[in-house]
Amino acid sequence: MTFKSNFWNSAKLAAASKRLAAGVLGLALLASVAGLHFGEDVRAEPTPPTAGGSAFTDAQKKALGEIIKDYLVKNPEVMFEVQSALEEKTQKEQEARLKAFMAENAKSIFRGPNSSVAGNPDGDITVVEFFDFNCGYCKHGLAEVQKLIDSDKNVRVVFKELPILSKGSEEAARAALAAKRQGKYWEFHQAMLGSKGQANEASALKVAEGLGLDINKLKADMASDDVKKELQDDLTLAKTMGVNGTPHFLVGDKSIPGAPDDLHDQLEALVADFRKNKCTSC
Repeated sequence: MTFKSNFWNSAKLAAASKRLAAGVLGLALLASVAGLHFGEDVRAEPTPPTAGGSAFTDAQKKALGEIIKDYLVKNPEVMFEVQSALEEKTQKEQEARLKAFMAENAKSIFRGPNSSVAGNPDGDITVVEFFDFNCGYCKHGLAEVQKLIDSDKNVRVVFKELPILSKGSEEAARAALAAKRQGKYWEFHQAMLGSKGQANEASALKVAEGLGLDINKLKADMASDDVKKELQDDLTLAKTMGVNGTPHFLVGDKSIPGAPDDLHDQLEALVADFRKNKCTSC
């Protein structure tokens, strides 16, 4: 499940430090061009650039580094401001890319002919969920998805396999796609997510047997090129969209990462909003 951490990440701190240092160096370079070198009289003649194009001597570079370090040590909150600005910028860029991608690929995302569907197959609004059968948060969110389907008879839910947690997850995903070929995808999905223990081929076959599926056909379909391709298509879609955690929900061009306690309410609100505005993609 993807959640933004409330704690400072050392890798992000290092990256933010480099960006801040680069910004300060840039300002210092501009100052040097104007003849305002650190530690020098502003009335002095500007130092000519070196052969490498830098206006700083080694001594000036060392002094500048000490100035930056001293400033950051005395004002560590600046790093949080830098990181916050970076995250906001990155989020906006990701949202823009996602909207553009979804506008071009809406049909395959929401209305693909081979979609794994629950709810009303002809519903007017589609909710997409990327999930992993070994994801505890996906198990937690199952009841919220069931509630949405039970309370809204005109919603359709499309499931995208994203088995990223283990080999067992990939085995269970192939079994689910094989169960779809016997008309039992939603039944298998609920039973598999509702079961305890590790999701893998053995537990998937047990669930399939309990649903009365043809096990020999199921095994053959699990190993088929069609199932392998369908699974790879889901993985490629997730990667292209930048979905790297489960569960991850999409309604129109809006997304809900994770399984918050009010997941049903959030999904219901998005469905109502897109229904009111006549969503053409979902």
